[in-house]
This record gives sequence, C-alpha cells and structure tokens, in this order.
Amino acid sequence: MKKIFYLIPLAIVLFFAYGIITNIEKTNSKKKKRVSCQEKTITFEKISNKNLAKDAITLLKTGNYTIKSRIEKSKYMKSQILNHITIDKANSFFENSIKPYLKELKNLDKKVLIDYYIYENDKEDKGKKSSKAKLYAGYLVVEFKLDKKQIYKIQTDYMKMDTSDIPERMDCVVQSFITIEE
Repeated sequence: MKKIFYLIPLAIVLFFAYGIITNIEKTNSKKKKRVSCQEKTITFEKISNKNLAKDAITLLKTGNYTIKSRIEKSKYMKSQILNHITIDKANSFFENSIKPYLKELKNLDKKVLIDYYIYENDKEDKGKKSSKAKLYAGYLVVEFKLDKKQIYKIQTDYMKMDTSDIPERMDCVVQSFITIEE
C-alpha cells in the first residue's frame, strides 16, 4: 500500500516532465533551418510545388533560367539603396551565385523564372511594430517559378546598409533552392 503512495506522485512528476521535454523539442525543431546559411539572418521559406522542383533545378543547372528583378526603395526615410546597388549589379551577383551549380549548358525551350526584389527597410515607417524591425537593412524576396507555377519562395534579410552582404544572401537563396531535391 505504501508503494502506491510513492508511485502516484512519481507518475505525475514523470508525466509533466515528459510534456515539458516534448514541448521544448518541438520549439527547438521549429527554429532549426533546413540549410545552415539560413541561420545567419532571419529567413523564411516555402516549398510550394515539390513535384516541379526537380525539373526546375535541372533547368537552372543547365542555364535555362530567366531573371526578373526590381528594387523597392524606402518611402518614408531618404532612400540610400541606389547609392550602393543597381539592378544590373544585383543580377550579376545572382548570376555569380548560380555559376557554381551550372553543369552542362543546354538551350531548352523551358526556362525557370527567378523573380526577385530587393526591399530597402524603411526605418521611419510608423507601421514598424518594434525596434527589432529596424535592425536589418532590408530583405530579398525570391520566387522560383516554372510554367507560371510557384515552386519555391524565400525571404532573407540583409544586414548591411551598403548592401555588401547581398551576394552572400543570394548564395544562400540559390543553395536553398538547389537543395530542395535532397
């Protein structure tokens, strides 16, 4: 009979300990990123169509892609982004990020569309909810599309006002896309 009095509190303690440990593991797994370079800055990704991903990655690796790009300047603060980067320069950075993955170049009828924009963080926007929202210089939003269908979308912050870390963030975007098939 005495054993029951010891077992019941022990069972209750173990039950709650299991729940706490399980909850901690779930929280940690949500924070873990799929590709290590995504941990350098705040990065969100969405794999929309894994079925088309393999074909799109093959097209990218064979040089069959089109880039569509733009820069979104700040509206409330004085914009500085065009003092540091142009669309041509940004597209050149993106091309350099793709180069290491190029295999045998083939001219195919289909092309994967890389549609991206560079957003300059508007630090004087009154809609910013916290001081943390003013810490980054801006972000890249990149969509990979095939046959007008979104395959993959990623948003990643760049931290330097002079945009010097954009090439590194573009490298991460391409690496993230290429590794969908793994």
